[in-house]
Amino acid sequence: MFLMGALVVVLVFAAIIRKYETRLVLFLGGLAMTVLAGKFWMALEGFTKAMVNPGLVPVICTVMGFAFVMKVTQCDLHLVHLMTKPLSRLRPILIPGAIIVTFLVNIALPSAAGVAAAVGAVLIPALIGAGVHPAAAAAAIFAGTWGGVFNPGSAHVPFIANLANTDPLTVIAVHKNASLAALTVIIILLTGIVYYRKEHQGYLSEDEKSAELAQIKINPLKAAIPVIPLILLVLGSKQIGMIHGGVNVPQAMFIGMGLAFLVTLGDLQAISKQFFAGMGEAYGSVIGIIAAAAAFTTGMEAIGLTSALVDAMKSSESIAKIAATFGPFIIAFLSGSGDAATLAFNSSITPHAAQFGFGIVELGDQAFLAGAFGRSMSPVAGAAIVLAGLAKINPIELTKRNFIPMVAATITSMFIMLG
Repeated sequence: MFLMGALVVVLVFAAIIRKYETRLVLFLGGLAMTVLAGKFWMALEGFTKAMVNPGLVPVICTVMGFAFVMKVTQCDLHLVHLMTKPLSRLRPILIPGAIIVTFLVNIALPSAAGVAAAVGAVLIPALIGAGVHPAAAAAAIFAGTWGGVFNPGSAHVPFIANLANTDPLTVIAVHKNASLAALTVIIILLTGIVYYRKEHQGYLSEDEKSAELAQIKINPLKAAIPVIPLILLVLGSKQIGMIHGGVNVPQAMFIGMGLAFLVTLGDLQAISKQFFAGMGEAYGSVIGIIAAAAAFTTGMEAIGLTSALVDAMKSSESIAKIAATFGPFIIAFLSGSGDAATLAFNSSITPHAAQFGFGIVELGDQAFLAGAFGRSMSPVAGAAIVLAGLAKINPIELTKRNFIPMVAATITSMFIMLG
């Protein structure tokens, strides 16, 4: 029975890597394992329980709804342009600057592919115009598309918080040092690679189109709207405590949406439609994966795989450390998404973290970060495909430049998070 379950797990991740529909594959894998275990209903129970999880659904859906509102009001564009404009005057730090700008924008706009499109459309022409090779320009932006780890509404943050019975900002506080150290490693190594390849200057573009940067008049108020919910969450956190009673994620998103309407004086009906469209997208895509992953991990429990893995990891902290790090990292790299592997690991293994000598938040955060790093060097990730299209290059060129920085960042975070 154990071997049959292991075979199902291998087939599931092989199918995900081959780009089969993730939710379907995870759900069917979980269903197959519960059927083999003679506990058919367990997968369905795990699925339906995750569908209505009060700690996840409101947070993730309102964050995505807010992101859609930022797009329809163009507040996201004003933020991107405000943050990228100074770069055109700072040639020596173009590569580090591009990574940092993308990283910061991704905190406010937590979709990797979305921020790649928004920042890439502005920065890639600007960097190429400054003589940076297109592949180096796209790689720098790609290397910053994991900044969403600092967004309290990013799917994995409330998920880990829910497991540990804590709040999202505590989850972020635990990984902040590891994330900042990893970011520093990425900046140093990718900049070094670009300079070694002599791609930081001297490129002559055949396309003399001016960057989109010059085509928009920046409105500072519009640019501020995307970060206001983050500011409210920080000020209302138990670590800062400047807002009496605190502010939760849905409340912060609704306040941000209201301010977006007041600042832009846009069509209220259009804003409302986009907000609910974003909520629907979040439920279908993000909550859908979480629910399917819950069915999958329930199947693993039913057939005895989870207990077997836990017993194996009990024998050595090193095994747990390596599994949490390189399992999500490798699958994210191969599949282009860190979500499936990270959620599967955090659903099935992370609740038992204390048995390996780790905290739930520490182990969950490391799996989360590792998945993000793996995706940030994957040639089949949505962000990679978007950036490769904008730079007119093959996506594998991004992997060539980001491979060493992301592997080094993964190892750095592992040692800081798990010792």
